Amino acid sequence: MDALPRPALLIDRSGRVTVANTLAQHMLGAGIVGRHYITALRQPGILDAIETAVRDRTATEARYLTTDAQRDVTLLAHCAPVRPEGDILVFFEDLSAVEEAGQIRRDFVANVSHELRTPLTALMGFVETLQGAAHDDPETRDRFLEIMRTETGRMNRLVGDLLSLSRVEANERVRPSKMVDLAGLARGVMGSLAPLAEEAGVAISAEGLDLECTLPADADQVSQVVTNLMENAIKYSGRGSRVSLSLSTDPDNPMTRGPAAILSVTDTGEGIDPIHIPRLTERFYRIDSHRSRQLGGTGLGLAIVKHIVNRHRGRLRIESAPGKGSRFTVILPKAL
Repeated sequence: MDALPRPALLIDRSGRVTVANTLAQHMLGAGIVGRHYITALRQPGILDAIETAVRDRTATEARYLTTDAQRDVTLLAHCAPVRPEGDILVFFEDLSAVEEAGQIRRDFVANVSHELRTPLTALMGFVETLQGAAHDDPETRDRFLEIMRTETGRMNRLVGDLLSLSRVEANERVRPSKMVDLAGLARGVMGSLAPLAEEAGVAISAEGLDLECTLPADADQVSQVVTNLMENAIKYSGRGSRVSLSLSTDPDNPMTRGPAAILSVTDTGEGIDPIHIPRLTERFYRIDSHRSRQLGGTGLGLAIVKHIVNRHRGRLRIESAPGKGSRFTVILPKAL
């Protein structure tokens, strides 16, 4: 019984627990041996399963709920006769990871549906109006068409980010091996985002982008990391603020246990309350949902950044405080 990798009990024909392995005693208490299974387990589902196994001499299953270190645990109890005398073996299988994965999937579908439903509802309403009362009103038609263009662009960005996230997750265990010039990629992103920064009234600057910095990486994904971090800083720091992109190297970084490239995006915006920082890389997590949607955010940018950094065996660090701006630092190993 102790050799079994999961909690297990042996119940005799009188209903008493005769053997409990170490894992079962840890889960149910050291005094479980000798007690009747009704007083030891107490939950109706598993009691019915054991009773059926005893009566019909067939294998049965039931869910058993417990807690472990303040965490809910869902177990599947397998009950089966093991001796002619009537003994029943109860073997517990932990389903918590499966349950959590299912909940994450349901939450993800619900979030995607919610994000798509808002612009779709708006589009349907505008189409109906254009087909009816505003059919011959050029001014109203042009205004509605502009809003429809904005909403379809938002849906297109959402679908694009979902596809990017899917591709990154599919390859997350495959570490890139092609050598890439990180400084050159960062300079390219800076150039492409200059018009956005000018339109937003944000001054951007760079430091260290003339370094020779090559490392094993996926060029498209690293460009996406720099782009996402810079776009966020430009959009959310506010007019009149400053955003800087810096690149440096470290011959022996403790985060990567070896030589590393350190890429930082710093802004002088309003900052982030520390309570939000641990959740910023969650899918669809937003500090201000209304403002994020107004600025075209999908809630997936930092989730994509996190997965790309993980694929490169790097680290993402976020430092911020209200009124003091924010700094997002990506640390990437320079060697395989």
